[in-house]
Amino acid sequence: MLGISVVTLAKGRPAHLTNMVLGLMRQTQKPVDLIVARMQAEPYALPEAPFPVRQIALASDPLPLAAARNRAVSKATGEGIVFLDVDCIPAPTLVADYAERLDALDGLLMGEVLYLPGGATRGDWTTEAFAAVGEKHSDRRGPPAGDIEICTDYRCFWSLNFAMRRATFLATGGFDEGYTGYGGEDTDFGKTLDQQGVAIAWVRGARAYHQYHPHHMPPIHHLDSVVRNAERFEAKWGYRTMGHWLYAFRRLGLIDDTPGQPIRILRAPDADDLALTAHESHLPYTNTASVIRALDARLAAAEPA
Repeated sequence: MLGISVVTLAKGRPAHLTNMVLGLMRQTQKPVDLIVARMQAEPYALPEAPFPVRQIALASDPLPLAAARNRAVSKATGEGIVFLDVDCIPAPTLVADYAERLDALDGLLMGEVLYLPGGATRGDWTTEAFAAVGEKHSDRRGPPAGDIEICTDYRCFWSLNFAMRRATFLATGGFDEGYTGYGGEDTDFGKTLDQQGVAIAWVRGARAYHQYHPHHMPPIHHLDSVVRNAERFEAKWGYRTMGHWLYAFRRLGLIDDTPGQPIRILRAPDADDLALTAHESHLPYTNTASVIRALDARLAAAEPA
C-alpha cells in the first residue's frame, strides 16, 4: 500500500491537535509523517509519536489556509497525502482506508465525518465511544453504498477530511494562494479539479470525528474574508460561490450583494447576529440552512399583516 503522510493546519486549539496525534498513534497503518502547518509563532507541545512530526511556521493573519496546505504537502514524504483539519480525530483505520482507496482511484477522495458534542473528548476517550454519540451532518453526502462513489458536483468537495496522491495534488498546482482568510479556497480547488478532469469521490470508511469548538454558521465572524473570497472566485470563474452564506448575510442585513455589483458590507455583526448563528456545545454541529429557516420565520413574523 501507499505510504501516507498526514497534513494539518493549526492556530490555537492545542488540545484538538493533541487528540489528533493520539488518534494517529492508534492507526492500524501508521502515517509515515505528520506535517503541522503552524499559523502561530509558538510551537505546539505534542505527544511523542512513533512517526516524525514536523511543525512548519507560517504567517497567521489573515489565515493563509490555501498557502498552508500547499506548504505542508511540499514537506510531506508519503506517496499519498491525507488532509485533516486540526479539530479532527481519525478513526483507527483512516490511514489504511485511504491507502487502499488511493491504490484503486487516482483522484480526490473524501472520507466519512461524524460530529461530536461538547465534552465528548474529556478524559480517556475512545473512538468506539465517539461512534455512539457522533452524528452525520445533515448537509453532507456519504458514506457511499460501496467502497467508492464518484461525485459529479465539484461543489460537494469539503476540505475537512480528504486525501490525494501527492504527485496528483502537485500536478494540479495545489490550492490558489490568492484566497486568504476563511472561505472559498476549497470550492475553488474542487472547480480546478473538475476543469482538469481529476475525479472527486466519496469513500466508505476513512472516518474522522470532528471535535466541538465555538463557531458560527453561517460564519459571520469571517464576514470580511468570505466577501473578499467570493469576489475572487467570481473574478476567476465568472460567478460567485458560497451563495448560501451570502444569502444569509443579506437576510441579516450585513451585505448588499446585488448581481453585477461589488459586494458591499453594510455593517458588522452585532450581539443578536452572533447569538443566532452560534454553535452551542450540546449540539454536534450547526448549519446554515437551520439559521436561514429561523431568520426567514423571524422576518416573516415581523412583516405587517
